[in-house]
Amino acid sequence: MDLMSRYPDNYFDLAIVDPPYGILNKTKRGGDRKFNMKEYAQWDVKPNDEYFNELFRVSKNQIIWGGNYFGQLWLRSEYNKGYIIWDKKQPESLNNFAMAEMAWSSLDRPAKIFHYSVRKNRNKTHPTQKPLDLYNWLLKMYAKQGDKILDTHLGSGTIAIACYNAGISLTGCEISESYFEKSIEKIKEHLPSVKFDLSIPNAYSIKFPNQEKESHHLFEHRIEQNHQLNIFKDVQAE
Repeated sequence: MDLMSRYPDNYFDLAIVDPPYGILNKTKRGGDRKFNMKEYAQWDVKPNDEYFNELFRVSKNQIIWGGNYFGQLWLRSEYNKGYIIWDKKQPESLNNFAMAEMAWSSLDRPAKIFHYSVRKNRNKTHPTQKPLDLYNWLLKMYAKQGDKILDTHLGSGTIAIACYNAGISLTGCEISESYFEKSIEKIKEHLPSVKFDLSIPNAYSIKFPNQEKESHHLFEHRIEQNHQLNIFKDVQAE
């Protein structure tokens, strides 16, 4: 919320977000056992209408993972044809594991399915980490050069790697300090030559090679937004 409040209406072309569904701290499953269940309870809280209203204010279009958990989204439009399915290729016999995940989308596009085995998404640093290949596909299908992308729940940082590889601008935030630091580690792992700019408090910025700089003054916050990534560590409201 703190991050979005800095921006004017319709500043971002597309928001790609994966907010908490409010379910992980209720059900223990195989791969989740390595994560701290007490930590789940701290951040696995479904966002309220204030969050969604602000998200829709600052972005022209939205892709919201967990759309099946947020009934209010489907009431925003008479037609909701552009939903997205990630087919995780899970066997039917695994009754406690979802075979797919759904993203609600505001885009006036036909529904699409991405087929990718969840078993390839190993060694996660965040319990709800989405595969890099999924974000690569989303950007290819729904974004274009010159777009400004927003992610309000950065998590493991895989979307930052995908945006860097695609040369598309990203602004994101992560409320957890530990996951904020882990996202830096993951980006360094995938992009070892990347240089981080840590001059902005509670944020890091990654510049693309040979980029042209453009400065924007928004609410007295200087943010370089032209062809680069800006990742902010958001401040949780008390």
